[in-house]
Amino acid sequence: MKKDIFIIGSKGIPAQYGGYETFVDNLVTRQFSTNIKYHVACLTFNKNPKDYEYNGASCHEVSIPNIGGAKAILYDLRALNWALKDIKENNLKDGVIYILACRIGPFIHSYIPKFHRYGFKVWVNPDGHEWLRAKWSKPVREYWKISESGMVKHSDLLICDSKNIEKYIRKEYKKFNPNTTYIAYGADITKSSLSFENEKVKNWYKSKEITPNKY
Repeated sequence: MKKDIFIIGSKGIPAQYGGYETFVDNLVTRQFSTNIKYHVACLTFNKNPKDYEYNGASCHEVSIPNIGGAKAILYDLRALNWALKDIKENNLKDGVIYILACRIGPFIHSYIPKFHRYGFKVWVNPDGHEWLRAKWSKPVREYWKISESGMVKHSDLLICDSKNIEKYIRKEYKKFNPNTTYIAYGADITKSSLSFENEKVKNWYKSKEITPNKY
């Protein structure tokens, strides 16, 4: 039986920016199992969002207004509403909602039973210590910490791409007895045979108006 996996929280694919986007792009592009169907939410500011296929994944644009830092929270919530609607309309069962980052902790508890009703588990990638980043103001950092706590408390599984993050989650939120697993990010480790002298490389740098080693 095919398992439906809804991915929430990346800006979308094909990847143009960011680690989560690259991860999702590789996840669907390198898929080999025919028993998995990916459904990917993609952020757009276009008021006429569209659906499209990308390397076997069903992609759905979620339209939001560009309201600054809060747009990511609104995007995640609207993406969850889309996933729930799609599950209901297509009578999908026994799948996974995979949420990237911990932005919607204060709201996630109301969604969990709705997804469980259809046999869907909610998995979360907690990312890093967003609440410690200096770029955020104190109120925003406080929100991130509260949000992280909510996501850890209510999710069915936390997939950590760092052993230290998994250790932190298990220690910091011991009272919730979080269900965690560690899966390292993958990477291509075979060194490229191309050099700066290769015509293909030169043309790429020229097209991007970049000078080698002067980024």
